[in-house]
Amino acid sequence: MTNDAPPRRYAKGDARRREILAAALRVISERGYRNSSLQEIADAVGLTKAGVLHYFDSREGLLAEVLRERDAADSADFTPTDGDVVELLSGAVRHNHEVPGLVELYSRLVVESESLEHPGHAYIGERYKDLETRVGEAIRQRQAAGTARTDIDPAVAARLLIAVSDGLQLQWMHDRTMDMTEAFDAAVALLAPPAAS
Repeated sequence: MTNDAPPRRYAKGDARRREILAAALRVISERGYRNSSLQEIADAVGLTKAGVLHYFDSREGLLAEVLRERDAADSADFTPTDGDVVELLSGAVRHNHEVPGLVELYSRLVVESESLEHPGHAYIGERYKDLETRVGEAIRQRQAAGTARTDIDPAVAARLLIAVSDGLQLQWMHDRTMDMTEAFDAAVALLAPPAAS
């Protein structure tokens, strides 16, 4: 007969972590990065701040996990039927109008996590690498299909589209009337092959 206590404890801890992440995602989405606090997140799940930090190494670590959760949800929600990740990125840009708090969190975390010691450093690095690979492959497929110009390296084009997406988010934080989707789609259109004369 085996002792089931550790698995139950771990399952309970995992469930509590998921509950905290869901609450943090909701609070930040509704109130924004600057207007939400660790105390509000703790209150939403009936814990103290110390109780929340029992499940996460730091506030920054919690925020990095919130973005990881957001990315997982976005990937599920915006997965295109044809597998074209450029379309997924375009869908995410469109969706970001609805979640300004998460846009602000992401933009701040990218900047703050440049330090190797930051809890979000590895996550942001992995995220960029994965996104560059996936977007680059989508551009390569478009090139093979004749729907993207072939005089640009797919890896370079992927970095440019990701930079456009991130840059538009920064601009949008200053001017919420700006249409990020229109600007991003214009950047994607620049990858189309020139019309035959």
